[in-house]
Parts: sequence; structure tokens; C-alpha cells
Amino acid sequence: MSLNSLASTIEGAQLVLRCKNLNDSINFLTTRLGFKVRMIMPSEAPTIAVLSAHGCTVRLEMVPNATPDAAHLRLLCKPALLPAGTPPRLSGPDGMVVDLVDAHAPVHVPPAVQEFVLTRLAGPESWGVGRAGMLYRDLIPSRLNGRFVASHILLPQGGPVPDYVHYHRVRFQVIFCKAGWVRLVYEDQGDPFVLQAGDCVLQPPEIRHRVLESSGGAEVVEIGCPAIHETHGDPGMHLPTGAWLPERSYDSQKFVRHVAAATPWGPSRLPGFEARDTGISAATEGLGGVRVLRPATGPANAAVESEALGAPGAHQGEFLFLFVLAGQCELGSTVLGQHALHAGDSCVLPAGADYRVSPAPGLELLEVTLPARLPA
Repeated sequence: MSLNSLASTIEGAQLVLRCKNLNDSINFLTTRLGFKVRMIMPSEAPTIAVLSAHGCTVRLEMVPNATPDAAHLRLLCKPALLPAGTPPRLSGPDGMVVDLVDAHAPVHVPPAVQEFVLTRLAGPESWGVGRAGMLYRDLIPSRLNGRFVASHILLPQGGPVPDYVHYHRVRFQVIFCKAGWVRLVYEDQGDPFVLQAGDCVLQPPEIRHRVLESSGGAEVVEIGCPAIHETHGDPGMHLPTGAWLPERSYDSQKFVRHVAAATPWGPSRLPGFEARDTGISAATEGLGGVRVLRPATGPANAAVESEALGAPGAHQGEFLFLFVLAGQCELGSTVLGQHALHAGDSCVLPAGADYRVSPAPGLELLEVTLPARLPA
């Protein structure tokens, strides 16, 4: 194997270091040595981070009871251009390990697993510290085999948010503002804007963005696929870019900013409900849909059942997620049981299971579905 032919395929390198506490290692590298965070994952409870400075890139991997070991390099390459017969792992002197990694590997989406998930809003113990000092509440602890993550995020302190320009390698990602407000800016989507309670955004794959500031106690609900995905910093990108390109495609998706106050209510797929559609279905070419539901006015405002063929109240989609934004309701099912849901509670309803939603006055539900139109 020619050294020159191998070198020509490499696009970057990472020195892998194991650590016992990720935050302590990040703080040391950033405050003492001038490193900057380039990637961190997963957002809700980080265990891996990539930092760089001085021509060096370090990948920190948190391992309980870690002990120092031999150097481990990851070289980011174009596998198709590697010399024939090149193994994916090379061994060097003194136990050094060099892994040749695809620099442009597609996002891995694990196989779907259908199950019923019910999460209640509990006390402070249910929140954990995540990226940029934000507090995270895990709404799908099982991750449905790693396919989906849903987080209830709290920004406890108002004012500037210690965020940086970054992007996510995802298949699908939505941010819904539940309470307060958050000021955001996105690549090629004009000036910074304020996301108010009831508003939401579709974050297409790898769109650069930044959280600038928030009201004290602001809350957002974030849904992503796959569950564990990379968040990369982009220090070379300055936002806003000065451009407004609403038709720009990011991996076949368009950016969406849904403003609740400017959107009328319309029919819902659930009889007895009306819906405020966010436009995300069209922007993702039917991949996913996001709506806010409330009881329709009139006599239909009673126990309602989802549309289905052959199995009333069941769907055959990939993902159906409900989050109670306000009020309360009763969720009933012959196979899932009876459950009272209150503000802050959420559930994932598996394909094939019948269900009924009986609303109380004042109910508002956030509904996220993949695909946008659930097959019956």
C-alpha cells in the first residue's frame, strides 16, 4: 500500500481519549487550553465530545472507571478512494490503533420497534443537565430501539444562552415551543427571530443554527430521528448569513417556521378534534407531520376515536407521539389500558393498538407522526 495513495483520501483526524467525567474534561480543554467544542452527543446526556485547537482534534469518550490507554486515532476518509485491500483498522507501534472511518457515512436509522410509552411530568429528579446548560427530561426512555428521541427541555435562566453555531446529522427533527420564548437564528433563513409558545420549527438535516437567548423558564419539546445523532459545531459559519432562501433544500427538506398566531384551525384526522397544521408535512415531502389538536366546538366534542380500517382506533404508521400541552384527557385502549393524561405528560402509541382520546375542556395536544399521514 502506498503511503501517498492512503494520505490522499484522509479528510481529518481525531485523537480518542477516554475520560471519567466528560464535563470536567471539556472544561479543562476549553478554559485552560483554548479548545473549542466541535461536536457533542447525545444532547440530553452527553457522553462523547469532539474538540479542536492548535491543529489538534480530540474525541473524548466518557467511560466509567476509565484508565489511560494507548493512543487511538480516527482518520476520516473517503473509503471508495482507499487503495484496494486497505483494512479498516491499522496497528502502529506501542499499541497505537488507527481506524479509517467514512467521513460521509449516511445517518444510521435503527429498525423500528413499536411499543407503548407513557411518561409523566414528575419532580426535579426527572431533569438532567444537557448541552449548553439546558435541562432535559427524557420522554422516550427506551428510544424505540434507538430510532426516536423526544425531550422536554427547560431553559431555567432567562437571557443569553451559551450556545454556538452547530448542526445535527439527523433524518427528522422538530422543535416546539411549549412555554415562554426562545430567540433563534438559522442558516440562510433571514434575521434572528423569536419562537413564541405554540410556535415550532422544522430543523432540516445539517442546517446551521444557534440559540441566542430565552425567557426565564422557557420550555421546548424536541423530537428527533435517530435517537442518538451527532451535533457538530461550525465555527466558520457566522449567523445570520444575510440571505433569506425559503425554498432552499437541505437533504430534500425545507426549513419551516410555524407561527401559531398566524395559522387558522382546520379539520383533524381525529373526529371531534380540530387541528392547527404546521406545514411540516409538505416541507418533508410527507416524511413527518406536526399538528396541535384541540376539541372541536359543537356536539362532536365528546369521546373521539382515531380513523382506521378494520381495527377502529389503530394506526399502522412508524411513529405516533402525543404531548399534552394544556388541560387533560383520558386515553383508553383495550390493550393499553386506561390512562389519565395531564399537562406535561406524553405517550407513544404503537401501530396496531386501538385507542380513544376523551378530552376535557381546554385540552391542547401536540401530535407528531411519521409518516405525515398515518396509514390505517
